Amino acid sequence: MNLGNRCKQKQSIGRLAPSNGLVLGDVPRKVCENLLQVSCYASKNIYIHEYNYSVFIFLLATIFCYNQQWKNLRIAYKTKEEYTRKVDSHMSKITIIGSGSVGSTIAYTMAVCGIASEIVMIDVNEAKSLGEALDIRQGTPFCPPVSVYAGSYRDAKDSDIVVLTSGVARKPGQSRLDLAQINVNITKTIIPEITKYAPDAKYIIVSNPVDILTYVFHKCSGLKESQIIGSGTILDTARLRARISEYYSLNQQNVHAYVFGEHGDSSFVPWSVANISNIPIDDFQGFINDGTKGPFPPLDHEQIENYMRKSGGRIIERKGATFYAVAISVCHICKCILSGIDTTLTVSSMMHGEYGIDDVCLSVLSIVGQDGVTGKVLIPLTPEEEVFLQKSANCLKEILSQLEI
Repeated sequence: MNLGNRCKQKQSIGRLAPSNGLVLGDVPRKVCENLLQVSCYASKNIYIHEYNYSVFIFLLATIFCYNQQWKNLRIAYKTKEEYTRKVDSHMSKITIIGSGSVGSTIAYTMAVCGIASEIVMIDVNEAKSLGEALDIRQGTPFCPPVSVYAGSYRDAKDSDIVVLTSGVARKPGQSRLDLAQINVNITKTIIPEITKYAPDAKYIIVSNPVDILTYVFHKCSGLKESQIIGSGTILDTARLRARISEYYSLNQQNVHAYVFGEHGDSSFVPWSVANISNIPIDDFQGFINDGTKGPFPPLDHEQIENYMRKSGGRIIERKGATFYAVAISVCHICKCILSGIDTTLTVSSMMHGEYGIDDVCLSVLSIVGQDGVTGKVLIPLTPEEEVFLQKSANCLKEILSQLEI
């Protein structure tokens, strides 16, 4: 019987036993049609990748025609689903230092979203990290597989990413400079402990003042600059895009706008490059052809920037702390690192003459991927915007000049 007809009648290749002892197991037609890999082992290995069912049948017919030359034949197949599972099975380990509201929410978000397969939580208050890890771990049966546990610096060994959230929050009446020195001292005690066990990890600095602490990490850790990433204005950028999307009732992912500079009062929005679906943001309202929306008044840049800068304070006033949005933002950075595909993000990194700024960490558009921060995208700024960026850099340098690093 013709092999092709046999497949059509049986809807499978069946179990064939030719005189030379060659045996093919049952291979369903559906698998043939979705074949990803056929591995033929003869005197040497031959790998053939094919999706087309007819070509697969032709291959089998050719093998039978030359069965005297093909001994000990084995055909193995993998479905596309099986192949994808293998590709996606990369194991990632992330250590989070600090189990307060921010650190524990980052760990929770990572577990729910399946960002890491192993999450280590470290805190000077060991009972706190034990409790947070246990609380998250008991919900993991309904999440992607993940191991969450409290540990010590030694447990950070082989981490892909280390997230630093430790530090103290600003107290009423406390100056920004006083807070900076306290958290600088805390960071300096952590650096030698964690880098000893995770020298190859990518470090994401989240503690505030984030640009100052990112600079301290650069100066005191001895790590490559590409390994050190400050969360910078990625949260500010998220707040900006969320506000603009609310204004126009659009998907947040259609909004492309950034916040540059420090994560603080001197940050600014380079409106000259802001757009919605490739339309300059100030022109967008004139292109909306939707009777259910508008008319919209002109976008008030100052009002939106004030909203972005004051959002953290408003949240703290109402609920005592901010942690959800920053956790989502940090998890996004982690996904960009682990994905292996370079992504542009507004994160804090060391400046080396870009826009005339040197020896300070602040946020511009940077390239982030599996090798950490590998470069910057120097988008064209207006002269006025460059002045704002340099002003932000000078504010940070003034603080750095008064600190003991």
